[in-house]
Amino acid sequence: MNAVVSVEGRMPFRGYETWYRVTGDLGGAELPLVVAHGGPGCTHDYVDSLKGIAALDGRAVIHYDQLGNGKSTHLPDKGPDFWTVDLFLAELDALLAHLGIAGRYAFLGQSWGGMLGAEHAVRQPAGLKALIIANSPANMHTWVAEANRLRRELPEEVQATLLKHEAAGTLTDPDYIAASRVFYDRHVCRITPWPEDVARTFAAMDEDNTVYRNMNGPTEFHVIGTMKDWTIEDRLHRIVAPTLLISGAHDEATPEVVRPYRENIAHCRWVLFPESSHMPHVEEKDACLKAVSDFLVPLD
Repeated sequence: MNAVVSVEGRMPFRGYETWYRVTGDLGGAELPLVVAHGGPGCTHDYVDSLKGIAALDGRAVIHYDQLGNGKSTHLPDKGPDFWTVDLFLAELDALLAHLGIAGRYAFLGQSWGGMLGAEHAVRQPAGLKALIIANSPANMHTWVAEANRLRRELPEEVQATLLKHEAAGTLTDPDYIAASRVFYDRHVCRITPWPEDVARTFAAMDEDNTVYRNMNGPTEFHVIGTMKDWTIEDRLHRIVAPTLLISGAHDEATPEVVRPYRENIAHCRWVLFPESSHMPHVEEKDACLKAVSDFLVPLD
């Protein structure tokens, strides 16, 4: 098999820069696949494995760091009014135009990236030929309710530590962070220690959590940011693109969390990965990449 070439670039966007990388040939016959990371406020590193799809079926795979994150421009002084869904939708539209693929592309969004993908898809862009929603909530109230249900299954001393620090507002205390990690090891990534690409994303978020803090909050289950009341449930029927829904059996995105996508998108197929939590693309990498490729190939 020939080596797949990757090319990095930077796109001007509203006076800032968005970093992106294209793996494979954008001029090929296959649908190019745009991959959006989660958070809001993660980096492309932890979804880096998805570039392997380029070697599987020959399509170009595009990763990018959303504004404020990773290799894109950081804006630590910007507050909640700046970090909006509309901002990231505009950035995505700009990237599609910059790469010359707005007329024909597939989109894969992981966690928050899937929320962004759904927001993009309900507008029925003519060029969107396939949508993959991976481990994403459709309603943040359901997400928080399920996260707290899973949290009640943690050891009692872990729960007590979380409650104590949330009540005191000491959310950067090492004990709170350690207690949160117990949840993450069960329901975010079950591989111990975390793979290097996953660890890089979390290290980057530790250095600059501007976007995550403003839009989500301090943790996956303590959501107090601007997204706390977000929902797309009542708009999902507008999605016309063929859709693949992905989640893990141990996922914080539980079956109840992803149910609105299954029930309200007309052409939606669901794949549940039995050994995975929130990152099947890492935890069951080969099976996950094959599922995405198998979904896309008939649509090329």
